[in-house]
Amino acid sequence: MNIHRSTREYERWLARQLNLVRGDLRLKHQRMKEGVFPFLRATYYRWAMLWPRLCSDLCEGPSVLSVGDLHVENFGTWRDAEGRLVWGINDFDESSWLPAPHDLVRLGTSVIFAIEGGHLSLDRHSALRFLLEGYADSVEAGGRPMVLAEQHRALRAMAIERLIDPRRFWEKLERLKPVRLPPPPGARKALTRQLPPESLTFRLYHRVAGLGSLGRERYVAIAEWGGGKIAREAKALAPSATVWATGQRSEAILYQELVDRAVRCADPFLRAKRRWVVRRLAPDCCRIELSELPRERDETRLLYDMGWETANVHLGTGRRKQLRAVASGGREWLPEAVETMTEAVERDWKEYVRED
Repeated sequence: MNIHRSTREYERWLARQLNLVRGDLRLKHQRMKEGVFPFLRATYYRWAMLWPRLCSDLCEGPSVLSVGDLHVENFGTWRDAEGRLVWGINDFDESSWLPAPHDLVRLGTSVIFAIEGGHLSLDRHSALRFLLEGYADSVEAGGRPMVLAEQHRALRAMAIERLIDPRRFWEKLERLKPVRLPPPPGARKALTRQLPPESLTFRLYHRVAGLGSLGRERYVAIAEWGGGKIAREAKALAPSATVWATGQRSEAILYQELVDRAVRCADPFLRAKRRWVVRRLAPDCCRIELSELPRERDETRLLYDMGWETANVHLGTGRRKQLRAVASGGREWLPEAVETMTEAVERDWKEYVRED
């Protein structure tokens, strides 16, 4: 099955799980052609097909509750219940039970494409080494959330760049298109539950964001409260593309289970229930793209921390002995697996661009 047929069949399956926004889906197809890195981000369904076949030797061990669609732009910040700024993985739409090496291979593959695209300046060998070192050290420590209040100076400097001028954030949100038709009752109910308890008049907008989730319904509620603006987003959820790719019968959505079990300072406004996930949107609570990072940054520390945070997730369901074995053997299998998947994704992208 080639990339075009995979895309058609996955989208037919997805359309049975939720209401697709066709205009956003067409935009996704356009962006898939722009480069191999956006193509990787947009096609986790294809990765889920290829991974078990191309990296079968890494699929023999026990599984852990994994991110699935992990990449270098799936990290961001939020405020925990104490108001502290926390950094970590931002999106768990594709959460599923997978062998522990999976997330490291996908993250490592995205690192290579980010380097090739000029978004990171480290060489391949060093980048994968720092990623694995962070993962290994986190496993040995039993994990620890990335709270930016007192520690992680280099990471904090990168994460707070967008906080310098929050007006740009709100101006961008308010340029969204207002919703013309009433949203699904489940979306409105989910948004209302995460807004302050007082009766608020809020405006609803349609948001176009991300790549892997482009085509799903997204609603943003913006209101004035306590002297300033607040916003919540509701995004439609579906079972992981792993379910489609492997023919699993279970269609459980594991988003909230992963968040609850990971080593994590939780975002009190993040809640996945039934077919919707709701989160707070603010300058200090959103995903961070590589293009938004300051020019002066410690990429060594950034990749180390990405590896650390990946282990934070795996430690929620994996045994430390098992994860130590993954980390200790990674110097041998990780570069090889990343090269295999990098080549496969590049072939698919070239075919997708060449034949539509």
